[in-house]
Amino acid sequence: MTTERVSPPVTGGEREMLRGFLDFHRATLAMKCEGLSDEELRLRSMPPSTLSLLGLVRHMAEVERTWFRRVINAEDIPLVWSDEGDFQAAYDPSGATRDEAFAAWRAEVDHARRIEAAAESLNVTGYQARWGEEVSLRLVMLHLIHEYARHNGHADFLREGIDGTVGA
Repeated sequence: MTTERVSPPVTGGEREMLRGFLDFHRATLAMKCEGLSDEELRLRSMPPSTLSLLGLVRHMAEVERTWFRRVINAEDIPLVWSDEGDFQAAYDPSGATRDEAFAAWRAEVDHARRIEAAAESLNVTGYQARWGEEVSLRLVMLHLIHEYARHNGHADFLREGIDGTVGA
């Protein structure tokens, strides 16, 4: 499967721009994982780090789930890989597979897109318990763009270490 990555818009409304940049970064993470086996996706960066491409995909599924479903949509649901709310559990790629990780990630991205599309404005808020305050959909989308951008940088280094692929 080849990921189609559409460049984000360079002009447009705020919501269109946020949506475009978020989708661009989502597609970038998927591209960094293309063509690799489950074993390669589980390769860790270097001890003691547990960072792997598969772990990043699982982590981003948790991030999407938390910010869109738990915070903005106020759904009382556990994390995908930890009933105790341990985000680090997603990073452990032991026994994880591409199919399992990407199915969970894509499901959470689909939920996030529906929640964002249904919101009447970027000013819709949800309660972020860890911060102890209300946050807007605007902040959530910006936060996700930041989170993907940071982790896509990690994905660049991980992929280069696996097979030498660099860029975009």
